[in-house]
Order: sequence, then C-alpha cells, then structure tokens
Amino acid sequence: MNTSSNTVASDALAAMHRVADTVERTPLERDSALSDELGVEVYLKLENQQITGSFKFRGATHRLLTLTDEARAAGCVAASSGNHGAAVGTAMQALGVSGVIFVPQQTSPVKVEKIRATGTAVEFFGTDGLDTEQHARQYADEHDMTYLSPYNDPDVIAGQGTCGVEIAAQLPGVDAVFVAVGGGGLIGGVGAVLKQHNPKVRVIGCQPANSPVMAESIRAGEILDMPSEETLSDGTAGGIEANAITFPLAQTVVDEFHCVSEAEIAAEMRGFLDRRGVAIEGAAAVALAVLRQQKDAFQGENVVVIICGGNVSDEVIDKIR
Repeated sequence: MNTSSNTVASDALAAMHRVADTVERTPLERDSALSDELGVEVYLKLENQQITGSFKFRGATHRLLTLTDEARAAGCVAASSGNHGAAVGTAMQALGVSGVIFVPQQTSPVKVEKIRATGTAVEFFGTDGLDTEQHARQYADEHDMTYLSPYNDPDVIAGQGTCGVEIAAQLPGVDAVFVAVGGGGLIGGVGAVLKQHNPKVRVIGCQPANSPVMAESIRAGEILDMPSEETLSDGTAGGIEANAITFPLAQTVVDEFHCVSEAEIAAEMRGFLDRRGVAIEGAAAVALAVLRQQKDAFQGENVVVIICGGNVSDEVIDKIR
C-alpha cells in the first residue's frame, strides 16, 4: 500500500474526476473582518456547505465508488462520531447500499439524527472513537461486509484530498493551510496535494488540547494510546488506529502542530456565528483558534482555514454563548 505524499496527491487528482458529479465544489471566501483583525489574508474553505455539512462526504463517496458490485451488495459498516457516518449513510443511500454505522455513546444527537435520516441503521458502542472503530471492523469481518474507515484508507484519503485540489485551483498563491486533525485523513490528503502544488506551502495541524493524540504521537515518533478529555471538537476527538497510514503521511506533510483550549474553541465558534450568522462545529473553530494563536507568524500571507463542518446542536450553541 503506497501512501507516499506524491502518490496521495496523484490519487486525489484521480478522485476529483471520479466524484465530480457527486461532491460539491465548495466556496473559498475571503473573510474581510478576520483578515483586517489578524493582519493575515484569511480565506475560508467552506466545507460546512458540503453535502451532509462536512468534508467527510468527499472521502465516503470516493470509497464507495471504488467498491465492486459484489462488495456493495454485501453491505458496508462504518464507525463515526457523526460526520463520517452521515456521509457514508448519504452515499450508501444514493448507491442503494445497505449497512450499519456504529457511533460512540456521547455522539451529538444532531449527528445521530442526520445518520438515521439517510435510512441507515445506527448502533452505539464505546466511548472513544478508537474502540468504536475496532468494534465496527470486527463486526464487518464477522458479517463479510466492507468496513469504511473514516481516515485509515487510501481511497478515503484521496477523496478528502479533493478539497486540496479545489484550494490549489481557487487560490494558486496559497501560503499556508490550517486544518483540524483527528485521524489525519483530511490533513493527509489536502497536505499532500498542496505540497505537490507548492512545496513551500505550510501545512498546520490543529487540535484541541483536550484530545491532542496526533500531535503528541508525531512528537513521540509513534502512535500513542492516550485518553481524551471532553471537548467541543468532538469530530477530532479520540485515538488513532495502530499502524494507521495517516500517521507517516502526517509526518511527511504537516509542518507543525498546535493545540488550543476549550475557551479558545468556544470563542471562535461565537465569533464565526457573530460575523457570518452561521454556526460551525468545534473542529472548524479549532483551526480558526490556532490561526489566531499563531497569527504573528503569518502576517500578510494568504492563509486558508478549512471550515471542516457545520453540524452542531442547539445545545452546544447555547453552551458556548
């Protein structure tokens, strides 16, 4: 399995053609108020406007399109904190594929209902994204079904990389990209594409301090098994599968990692809602918070922040106000 940066970038270009009729080409918009405030040319890649309200639809759709007819007929299994599940459910519904999606016990009710609305069965298991994934893999093996990883799959990574293909076309002069990191599929795909576009592009990994698993693993040089505390960035929370292909990819394409507090995440969620009248997920706010934290290092540069999702409950919005 070749997951070198160049191979991932090439696969993402191929994926772009494969999903062109299915996946939305999301806007890249300059945020004038934030640009003026921070002294940075801030562009927002609005993946909250993607189908199912998250970038996850890219990888899920691409993975399903690569399956054989026999594999589709046997059905699929996924594990998700919500967005991957909604993406897989929506894509499976469109292709007439049946399956089941496992979610951690604490998953946002909004995300659970979004999955159920696709007609896909939902079952709860575990309290950490990693144990949910491991259970789903076992279930898929026992029932001869295909497991659709949220990140640990080259076709999923290539699908997420289509976001980077769009960014390179929409802003050829991009200097840096800020990406929230969970399992690493989005930053791996986007980072590989943008590094091929311009090796000098800085790829910044952004995580909540309450769940910095990838950041700490990269620092340690190996995937760590460490607990995560509760975080507004539920979409990035949890562990990473052992031997995940996203880990060496992140080692290659991510220039630096930074973590932010829950207070910083909440502040960016409020700020986005006040500026644009739209609610975003904690994971998207993590990337904005890291940009604010690191703004002095990017003065005058063209910076893209991926607004990775917009599926947030009224309860969470009330909590941050």
